[in-house]
Amino acid sequence: MSVEFIGMIQQRKVSETHAPTGPAIDVDYVRAFAQAHENAGFDRILVPHSSSSPDATLTIAYAASVTSRVNFMLAHRPGFVSPTLAARQLATLDHFSGGRLAVHFISGGSDEDQRRDGDYLSHDERYARTDEYLQILRRVWTEHEPFDHEGRFYRFEKAFSEVKPRQSPHVPIYFGGASAPALEVAGKHADVYALWGESKQQVLEQITRVRAEAAKHGRTVRFSVSFRPILAATEKAAWERAEHILEETRRLRVEQGFARGGPQQSEGARRLLAAAGDGVRVDDRLWTAVAREIGGRSNSTALVGTPAQVAQTLAEYRDLGVTTFLIRGFDPLEDAIDYGKELIPATRELTSRARQAA
Repeated sequence: MSVEFIGMIQQRKVSETHAPTGPAIDVDYVRAFAQAHENAGFDRILVPHSSSSPDATLTIAYAASVTSRVNFMLAHRPGFVSPTLAARQLATLDHFSGGRLAVHFISGGSDEDQRRDGDYLSHDERYARTDEYLQILRRVWTEHEPFDHEGRFYRFEKAFSEVKPRQSPHVPIYFGGASAPALEVAGKHADVYALWGESKQQVLEQITRVRAEAAKHGRTVRFSVSFRPILAATEKAAWERAEHILEETRRLRVEQGFARGGPQQSEGARRLLAAAGDGVRVDDRLWTAVAREIGGRSNSTALVGTPAQVAQTLAEYRDLGVTTFLIRGFDPLEDAIDYGKELIPATRELTSRARQAA
């Protein structure tokens, strides 16, 4: 299949280098942001989730109403809504969006963030709950008779939904998590397994692990990797831009009262920081300085260079088995527009030629 590009929108302008200002929801910005991704040739747009952010489900409902072609990916945390209700909500949104929905299930990598919404399960318990949650979702989405369920986390009788997803057999399931319990869930349920931006060797090792887990269940999985491309007309200018981004990140963190971050509480964050090691450049283009600065939070590793150089690097990840790239910039709206000018077309051209030659 052809390479897939996923972008990300938020409800107002904010990033490591841009402090949030104004109301929590800027409707005009969301509309412009979503339409910019559609016009730039992105396949899908992620709307992220946190315990303090505006609701992602309603944001997608609005963004879908002001676009016509681009698909969406909802970040969704199991555990805060009953899986039977979530199944109906997601199936309904799939219809109202015109069959453009996918869901990225996030079990939760931070105890602090989970507890803001009243979740006190441990890391491993959260993944066990996700496993059961996804089993139930699939049944509600695909079964045509009511069923009972009694498990470790959920119990109900005669569960059934009149509305099934518009997409068959159900909306695509994206899933991330680097710990052993997460890999087990990925092998059983993920259509697409998502990694943060790691070295080629790390990505290949993780692909191998997830494929082995999926094989236990007779399944195959596609793979997504996230990067923050930093582009310029020359390589020198791109690295200068990267250093400016790092300086702005540090300045803003000082202004906001953040110390240099201890590591985010997740295996993915620890992997990112391990990739950085004592330096900040890996595999020539992979730049980890911002990830180190903020403690491995979020997808914060960059690929630095000209559009042609970064496209070549993405094509090399494609050769490892990566089918999907989630890319977003430190200047969110402006970078999304810029990626559509050269980076996305160049990467598609390179990967298309490679497939034809194979």
